[in-house]
Amino acid sequence: MTRPPPAETQTEIEGAVADVDRVIGIFNALLRLAEIDTGLRRAGFVAVDLAEVAAEAVEFWLPAAEVKGVALAWDGQAPLPVSGDPLLLAQALSNLIDNAVKYAPAGRGSIVVGARRLDNGGVELSVADNGPGIPDAEKPRAPERFFRGDASRASPGVGLGLSIVEAVARLHGGSLRLEDNHPGLRVHLRLGTEIVALSAPG
Repeated sequence: MTRPPPAETQTEIEGAVADVDRVIGIFNALLRLAEIDTGLRRAGFVAVDLAEVAAEAVEFWLPAAEVKGVALAWDGQAPLPVSGDPLLLAQALSNLIDNAVKYAPAGRGSIVVGARRLDNGGVELSVADNGPGIPDAEKPRAPERFFRGDASRASPGVGLGLSIVEAVARLHGGSLRLEDNHPGLRVHLRLGTEIVALSAPG
């Protein structure tokens, strides 16, 4: 039996590793969703400044946005103290920014991340971009697990990002809303009305 050339073997190995990584990623995402759905993560709720979480997420994604030539900006109120799971909130916002960077047009993309206190006492995170957006017919289904709209079929992903964001919103007594940004998409992540006092920095 003739062995394939080393380069071909290496390519096949890299492809297999990528497939394994993808399966592990799906498995981990489903585990997180199961934890969130059962409410177990509420035990990890602490006083957290949502504005600080959002600003740090923007700072984390700035290099990726700059490489693609996308302007990523933070425009929010501060502080925004809430009771929540800081890791889940950071992951939810990271998922939204990741999507925005992925679909914003290279060289002329624009993303704005905002956070504000609502009149009812709740808080809202928002991520707005000038990408292709999501058709109105697909918006209600976008947070469904494994749903991939027409615009996302050619991009990497398995359709769990928005599912996790919506689950995090529900866990925090809130909701997820998608609307047109003319052009692009604006995603609103609303959290409940529980306001807490932040500890003074040590």
